Amino acid sequence: MKIAFKTLGCRLNQYETDALAAQFAENGYEISENEDGAEVVVVNTCTVTNQSNQKSRNIISRVTKSNAKAKIIITGCMTVSHKEQLKERFPQAFIIDNDDKSAIFYGVDSLLKSGSYKLSGIDHDLFSYTSFTEVFHTRSLIKIQDGCNNFCSFCIVPFVRGRAVSRPSEKVLKNVHEVIEKGAKEIVITGVNISRYSHNGMTFSDLLEKILNIDGDFRVRISSLEPDKIDEKFFSLIGHPRLTPHLHLCLQSGSDNVLTQMRRMYSVSEFLSIVEKVRIKDASFNITTDIIVGFPGETDEDFEKTIQVAKLVCFGHIHIFKYSVRQGTKAQKMNNHIPERIKSERSKIMHKLAAELTAKYRKPFNNTIQRILVEKWENGFASGYNEYYVPMIFETDNKQCNRFEVVKARVKDFDTDYSS
Repeated sequence: MKIAFKTLGCRLNQYETDALAAQFAENGYEISENEDGAEVVVVNTCTVTNQSNQKSRNIISRVTKSNAKAKIIITGCMTVSHKEQLKERFPQAFIIDNDDKSAIFYGVDSLLKSGSYKLSGIDHDLFSYTSFTEVFHTRSLIKIQDGCNNFCSFCIVPFVRGRAVSRPSEKVLKNVHEVIEKGAKEIVITGVNISRYSHNGMTFSDLLEKILNIDGDFRVRISSLEPDKIDEKFFSLIGHPRLTPHLHLCLQSGSDNVLTQMRRMYSVSEFLSIVEKVRIKDASFNITTDIIVGFPGETDEDFEKTIQVAKLVCFGHIHIFKYSVRQGTKAQKMNNHIPERIKSERSKIMHKLAAELTAKYRKPFNNTIQRILVEKWENGFASGYNEYYVPMIFETDNKQCNRFEVVKARVKDFDTDYSS
């Protein structure tokens, strides 16, 4: 039987989808990202912005129309924030909370074999996902943590993902060993707020060190990191031959005033200090980030400060979000909400700058020898990402350039589109 998956949002959602897909594949199911002909379609939703909600609804609607016979499983963060709305709009769908997401295989298997979605007797939790390598993505994601205690004033994540929970270190290390034995060449450490990892006295840096010291031919990438809990031990690990020189460090704003209103736990100078410390080790170290424009009360001066910080850091990539009101957050009740017109103008300016900075950062890699994790091969050209997380294209005379392999090659071209 065919099971299709649709995934929106963060890398944690991508990890959870990949793990579920691997479990179905191991049990004889055909898996796909195309819903045509599928008996079941699993939609893993996102609710971080209003746009995310709309995209999730659009995908569910499209799936129900294009494959009316399929059983629809809706999971992910939107099932927490908008459960009743989803039930009303998609009454035939099965709504599965995040707490039960890891057991979706058992529920669907029961549904297809007995006609009812049952989890009776199934022991599962936030970390009960199968180990996997080759599914929809070339990297093996390792979930070490879920939930968040920060409660930034704009963010709904703590309400839909819950309080911070760290996966036991021995289970994380076992997971890493398993995927390496299965041939993984790159593992990505992921979670909601991984810098806050804490288990039996072990910090994120302690866990990272143990992962880096595991034997095997692999490299380690950190997904997204908050700047508020990075210790000195972390900086000592920069430059480790297995640790990729790329960090997605969430800035959100270059104005200390806005950061305070956002309830972020760091200042601009502390953020810049982190950048300086990693680039002392490697001047080309790729720092990517998230920026919110149009937060309540953000002045033209605040926005200009964000522009100046972006230029100073020279981010390799910027995810840009127009501030979106989330129900129940502190920012919803703030004064001085920015008109949509101004938010759109600031977003346009920031997108233009982001494109310029991306091109500037990536240019020195052109016509150089790089170690590239292959993702695609077609008509004599292969593409993938190097250690710095720069998308690259290279020429190859191999009849088949193996996906999931790391190869050394001279870059033929590279993608300067900041949105990639």
